[in-house]
Amino acid sequence: MNPAPLEERSLYTYREYARLPEGAPYQLIGGKLVMTPSPSPYHQRVSKRLEFFLYDFVEKQHHLGEIFDAPIDVYFEETEVYQPDIIFISQERQNIIGEQKIEGAPDLIIEVLSPSTAYYDLKHKMRVYARHGVKEYWIVDPLERGIEVFENKNGEFFLFSQATNRGEVVSKLLTGFRVMVEDIF
Repeated sequence: MNPAPLEERSLYTYREYARLPEGAPYQLIGGKLVMTPSPSPYHQRVSKRLEFFLYDFVEKQHHLGEIFDAPIDVYFEETEVYQPDIIFISQERQNIIGEQKIEGAPDLIIEVLSPSTAYYDLKHKMRVYARHGVKEYWIVDPLERGIEVFENKNGEFFLFSQATNRGEVVSKLLTGFRVMVEDIF
């Protein structure tokens, strides 16, 4: 059975968003349904490589929690439901993993920039992530071949580690987790 089509409106909430067909290419950003087209193969390669290193460290080696990748809904508030590229949820916070969505801020979010979502990832979503208590936020830029790691201090993100083209980035949240940029791009 197909869900009923959404009526046109200027502000949507999670209730309307949840009526979209499964897999619909949208995120709910600032109450707007923002179409997010499928990522490019290069974007997916970058995301896959980073997720592999993170999964190996978090789940296989240290059993720190769970890694998820897009598309998975992360509910922050009625008008803010995103599908970050990669998220980490610690063992202590597994209770936010709901039947249909992640119900609260993951401990770590990684966004791989793409032309259609870069503005949101760098501005609006970054502010929402900080305000809701995401402890660490990684911005991965495939065009510049760079990674920036931000630490949340009192509801604001501050740059903690970065590398472009060559070098290593480290996590503040996941002690001992480090990635060589050359291994990702």
